[in-house]
Amino acid sequence: MTSQNTTPVGALLLCRAEPSSVRPPAQLLRERQLLAPAGEGWSVLIPEGKPWLEAGEPVDRVLGGWASAVSVATNRPVLALWWDAERAGFTLASGFRRPVGYVWLTDGTPAGEDEAIHTFAARLGLDPVLDVQSLEPLTRADNASDARARLLGLVAVLARTGLRLPGGLAPGDAGDRLRSAARGAGAEPVEWAGWRDAVRAELHAVEEGLDHWLREREPVGGVRALGAAQLVAGVPALLHGVRRHDPGWLVAGAALLLNGALTLRRDPWR
Repeated sequence: MTSQNTTPVGALLLCRAEPSSVRPPAQLLRERQLLAPAGEGWSVLIPEGKPWLEAGEPVDRVLGGWASAVSVATNRPVLALWWDAERAGFTLASGFRRPVGYVWLTDGTPAGEDEAIHTFAARLGLDPVLDVQSLEPLTRADNASDARARLLGLVAVLARTGLRLPGGLAPGDAGDRLRSAARGAGAEPVEWAGWRDAVRAELHAVEEGLDHWLREREPVGGVRALGAAQLVAGVPALLHGVRRHDPGWLVAGAALLLNGALTLRRDPWR
């Protein structure tokens, strides 16, 4: 087993959405990150700082909050991969559903519930037979596979959905190496630029998504109902974030309120 002094602590956020949809909610997190395409319909966020050290919270809790916030804002699944000196694992956020995750000890010993893997596959739309059969070995003892190998195995299965991490970017690596690989692959920085620019970017992203929705999917009544539901859900989410000082819920609540307000203001016959 790798010693605690040499094991890196780090994380990746894999978003099942294009970078243009991920950038606005990522800005609202108010953390310096790098954003890059990660295959067809996927994006990856790489933290540039170490908020889990500054806030005194474990890396899995910090990234779980980020994943929930970005998932709610984009209405797409977001997968947080994380690792530290003792464990590694993933957390999958799917909107306001309860997140699902799995943990391995550093030596690769499974420390999660098998059912979590099946829920994970279902929420990502993976093949219930072939893909689940490929994921199940990750829940079994294997002396030849440490925690890093487990995460790499998970990424390999997700490649069937179009996920392609930029070259040199791999879970389990130290933060400096991750950032260097991301910059070499053309990743763009995502930084807090103030509320005005962040809200403007979020509104633009929502407007583009709503135009597409109006053209291809929802009748007028459905769009209005969606806007009202977002407003109703946004208030308690925002208050929850304020009470707990949780940036993930703060971002989720703010995004829902913005989305709902813009949706209701739009001319449905445009």
